[in-house]
Amino acid sequence: MQSITTLSEFFQRTGADVRLFDMGRRVAPFEFSRLTEFEAGSAPWPLPWNGQARMACAFRLGSDIASEPLIWFLALPLDEQGMLVPGPRDAFLERLIETLGRTVDSVGRDEAPHIDNLMRDNPLAFTPELTQQAMLHAQAARDFAQSTSKHHALADAYLLDADASVNWQMLGLQGIADLIVRLDSTQEARLAERIPALPVEVLKPLCYCMEHCDLASACVPPLRERAEQAARSGDLDTLCAVIRALGGSRDSRVGAWYDTLLDDPAACGPDVLAAMAARGWTHLEDAQRLPTFLNRLAENPQANFTALVRDLALVPRLRLPVLMTLRQANADSPIGQRLAELDR
Repeated sequence: MQSITTLSEFFQRTGADVRLFDMGRRVAPFEFSRLTEFEAGSAPWPLPWNGQARMACAFRLGSDIASEPLIWFLALPLDEQGMLVPGPRDAFLERLIETLGRTVDSVGRDEAPHIDNLMRDNPLAFTPELTQQAMLHAQAARDFAQSTSKHHALADAYLLDADASVNWQMLGLQGIADLIVRLDSTQEARLAERIPALPVEVLKPLCYCMEHCDLASACVPPLRERAEQAARSGDLDTLCAVIRALGGSRDSRVGAWYDTLLDDPAACGPDVLAAMAARGWTHLEDAQRLPTFLNRLAENPQANFTALVRDLALVPRLRLPVLMTLRQANADSPIGQRLAELDR
């Protein structure tokens, strides 16, 4: 039997209909070419999470286009440069070939149960948290032209149509995820109008889903207002949920709001800083904002300075700016003092 050496080759040789999704910092689709380059060692993983390339591989085998796709959740280990550590991936492929017991070129739908069973005791497998699972299933259903969940209609009626007959307690997380993934511009405007009146029990799961999408600009002002209301009332969970949700927007007003938060030492507790780093990393790619963020991080004794800095430095676009900021920090600055403590 001719061996296969990469996941990319497996999908190509089997003729699988495959969709790939990043499952680290955000649940987001990515091109097959990224996986090919990553496995070839020609490119680092662009958005590492806890030292891993976390991905979902949703695929169908054979000619049954109506079938449910198989889904693998894989966490591939990375080195300090964000490159693949190939050994665990190679071991998984060896088990895959042993399971199939014949050439991968003729794999069909009949082998799907055997392939799926590989994940039950696979050391690379992981279980995403509930919101990630909901967003993955919503995006995969959209990309494979499948119908939404049974919860979608209720979420649509409540969040877009303000249907008074729908009690918010009837909503399901999967329905909210389905709605967020399939929003058009008109619906985004309607959702923005609903945000001020949403109970916090709906606002938070809505934000948890929004943080995995390119958030509509129309939603930025009402979400910021809800965050500021939460801050005034001491509701840290809701404040951080909105910070994470707005991190998924390319709107420059989000960066400006982050500046406002960073200018206020009382507003920058460890949870707020962690929320910015986890989902708003694109807004930290700024010559003034990044040093301010790192200084606030260094000033806060409760913040995990080392872990957050290491995590940000693994993002390829932030690696050099983070390292330069650390190197250029004065010895008497908060960053300099933190680094000195680490050297003791």
